[in-house]
Amino acid sequence: MALGSRSVGAVQSSAPALTILAQNRADLPAVEGLRAVVVGGGWGGLTIAKYLKIHSPEMDVVLVERRSIFMSCPISNLWLADLVDYSFLTHSFLDAARNNNYTFFNATVLDVDRDKRRVHTEKGYIDYDYLVLSPGIDYDYGAIGVHDPAEQIALMSHFPAAFKPGSEHITLKRKVENFTGGLFLLTVPSGNYRCLPAPYERACMIASVLKRKKIKGKVILLDHNHDIKIKGEGFHAAFEELYKDYIEYYPSITIVGVDVENKTVIDEFDDYRFDDAAIYPRIRGSKLIETLGLVNDTSPQKEARINQYRNNLIDDERVYVIGDSRSTGYSKSGSTAQAEARYVARVIAARIKGEEIEWQSPYTSCYSMVGAEPMEAIYFGSEYLPPQADITAMSMERTISSWTDTGAAFAWRDRNMLRSAEMGEEMIGWAITHYKEMFE
Repeated sequence: MALGSRSVGAVQSSAPALTILAQNRADLPAVEGLRAVVVGGGWGGLTIAKYLKIHSPEMDVVLVERRSIFMSCPISNLWLADLVDYSFLTHSFLDAARNNNYTFFNATVLDVDRDKRRVHTEKGYIDYDYLVLSPGIDYDYGAIGVHDPAEQIALMSHFPAAFKPGSEHITLKRKVENFTGGLFLLTVPSGNYRCLPAPYERACMIASVLKRKKIKGKVILLDHNHDIKIKGEGFHAAFEELYKDYIEYYPSITIVGVDVENKTVIDEFDDYRFDDAAIYPRIRGSKLIETLGLVNDTSPQKEARINQYRNNLIDDERVYVIGDSRSTGYSKSGSTAQAEARYVARVIAARIKGEEIEWQSPYTSCYSMVGAEPMEAIYFGSEYLPPQADITAMSMERTISSWTDTGAAFAWRDRNMLRSAEMGEEMIGWAITHYKEMFE
């Protein structure tokens, strides 16, 4: 039996009711040809579901997602500062499926049997010919010294990171709206975390609320990194020119504990007291990847073991992993996930025909709003070197530092644009364009 193909009996001992459901076929239309199952309805999953149908229209595509409503993590920082409405972030999975001719199946994945090519959910099983896993992230609270499950739940409940869309964002929005003064603490984790510039953008957006409301308070930003990893010049300029009295930035902070009751973050040398917070720990690949036995043993963030050029599992060309849980070092951003999804859809379509395509770098197109009145944004865009590239032998316009602290990938041909109102307008257009990519 292949790794990641636990028997249904393994589930039976702990959840017999779910096992009974999983032994029945899911209520989906029968298919005569090939079927692809996509697990996870984020930016990557929605995009690959669409493009699998575009490149292989004869194939049946089923998107399995446990949420019933899509909420975007990208652009959510703007909502904190009332620059967009909540409705701008939320969309219908049903609309996406109908408009792009695939099936949305609202269910939770329990197991995958790769021998039988079968995905088990609490609503029955689905047989597949190709499987794409795009399950997102989980948090690694142990990396910031919080190991006890009860303490982890308390920290997540009281001071959520808000990098999983949904309730965490709603809680953070309420915190910002109700903040009356003092210190609002944010953290930047180690590793290749979801959306590298987002914590700095969030600091700007929360500071803009304090500034607009004339609240006597500050945003304290504790950064594990030695300096801002991306768009540093633009963010430092915003901190100094727009929020000098509202943002305090502390680099090289290694958090070793959090005292939830006393509202204190503890690093190697100091304690940081706060009045409210959103504490972002190191991230890891979705625990589904670990549950299925697909973790790359060399990945410090428990991401999947995949072919770096094709995204399929090392030992299985019928199963692919994209987005936050893949072990390539590309940015874990929405636009990168979309670009990667378009490419992997082409890989699968070609392999159906017995062909291979050339590797193609994803493109990261990233705006960050730093000003609110008026809206002003900064921009960074970049492609990537091949995963095993020898950078000493290549001619590049510019190579920046590695995305990850393990040096897994390097960006090149980067384009930086500093703060302007034009960039602010472009950012809204960027969001609309990317939403259309998934839902229309």
